[in-house]
Amino acid sequence: MQAKQKSARVAVVGAGIMGSGIAQLAAVAGTVDVDAAERAAADFLTALGIDLNREERRATPARMARAYADLLASQPFQLTTFPNDEAYDELVLARAIPFRTLCEHHMLLFSGVAHVGYLPGERILGLSKLARLVEHFAARPQTQERLTMQVAKCLDANLRPRGVGVVLEAEHTCMTQRGVRAVGATTVTSALLGTLRTDPRSRAEFFALARLPTSPGPT
Repeated sequence: MQAKQKSARVAVVGAGIMGSGIAQLAAVAGTVDVDAAERAAADFLTALGIDLNREERRATPARMARAYADLLASQPFQLTTFPNDEAYDELVLARAIPFRTLCEHHMLLFSGVAHVGYLPGERILGLSKLARLVEHFAARPQTQERLTMQVAKCLDANLRPRGVGVVLEAEHTCMTQRGVRAVGATTVTSALLGTLRTDPRSRAEFFALARLPTSPGPT
């Protein structure tokens, strides 16, 4: 039987805003072999002593393979920008963007919200793209620290704003549902670039609008 394959994409930061006001996030195409993943899932579950002959579990390896393929499905997209004709120079912030991704150490979910903001320069960004950017980098095995920095650096490189701020708040099931089982614990990471890092008042405004405690200055 011919193996089913599903497209998968891994993105890298583009070269910056083009003359059309669109930054293309380049992607490297790959494939997901769902049939091979299903067989591996069956072997994995069997090795853990799980009986897959029960009627309600016979399709579990296939469901498991499709679920992970979906969690790791990232599509390339364009960061559409527009001229900042009104010379808007105050903070633009999208609060509480939901995300979920896989901890690369245990392949268990961690999920939460992202607060992403920037101080505009010559161009402004289509607001939905802030959420798209978080979703894009979350669609791969991650650490929260890396995900925070990838979103911040991509926004900075492609929009060239005066400042960028990204804060992620997340619950990691690898910590709450196994090991120490610290139920209810959350992890907060932040990345501040440009003016939002160097200017105390701008930094304080970002954390206030994100409804987070004020961060200390850079060291």
